[in-house]
Amino acid sequence: MTQWTTSWQLWALLAAAFAAMTAIFAKIGVQGVNSDFATFFRTIVVALVLGTILIATRQMQSPLGLGSKSLIFLVLSGLATGASWVCYFRALSIGQASQVAPVDKLSVVLVAIFGVVFLGERLSGLSWLGVGMIASGAVIMALG
Repeated sequence: MTQWTTSWQLWALLAAAFAAMTAIFAKIGVQGVNSDFATFFRTIVVALVLGTILIATRQMQSPLGLGSKSLIFLVLSGLATGASWVCYFRALSIGQASQVAPVDKLSVVLVAIFGVVFLGERLSGLSWLGVGMIASGAVIMALG
């Protein structure tokens, strides 16, 4: 693999760009549609795309090969993702995308805190400053 395909920074920036597009597309798409149905429909699209990628790249594998710890935590992650999407689409259906998305990004703050508490990760003072700035920015955007 080349350097750029193994760069976490590139993939993280792409994730941010696609997340931004998701907010805009979802805000337009959820107009006049039940937010839970919109989430369901979007989930089907995501599953079809990922299934196609796995089959095309021959990466599909049996879930029976997963260890019990991986299986449990992937199920929990899926449940959390589903709950997040339901809440996100509900928020987008009643609020402005420019306010909903920044509040949703408070997940960055929570991930930093949870990473320290549950995973034993360590953040530098500069990282904590960044966490505080993200939290402050999200609050300011939500109030603005």
